[in-house]
Amino acid sequence: MLNSGAISWSSKKQQLVTLFTTEAEFVVAASSSCQVVWLRNMLEVLGDEQKGPTIIYCDSMSTIKLSRNPVMHESSKHIDVSFHFLRDLCKNGKNELQYCKSGENVADIMTKPLKQLVLEKLRNMFRVCSFHSIDQGR
Repeated sequence: MLNSGAISWSSKKQQLVTLFTTEAEFVVAASSSCQVVWLRNMLEVLGDEQKGPTIIYCDSMSTIKLSRNPVMHESSKHIDVSFHFLRDLCKNGKNELQYCKSGENVADIMTKPLKQLVLEKLRNMFRVCSFHSIDQGR
């Protein structure tokens, strides 16, 4: 998001099988970080260098802790080394993983079945109006 508007969105089938939820979330955060690096570089070329870290919201505390802790342990031993550059980006201040409750995560609108109230709340966060409000505006 840039100035409260979505500028990049990606949804694709994960190319590998993960054994743990933490591992899956870590791989997704690493993939998001690739997009962040690309977008930051593009903004810099356009003359709008970003100051400070890019915040990536994550609903997994285990993934956030894993991104901050360089010690390999049981929950990270299966993660391919190529995904560990996420730790470097966090350590260097380019990215920051922040916890976001699952019901507050805007991305959930595209990835999870939601109750009506949560769906409407997230839809409003995207500034997307309902079909009925468009129809009533005529």
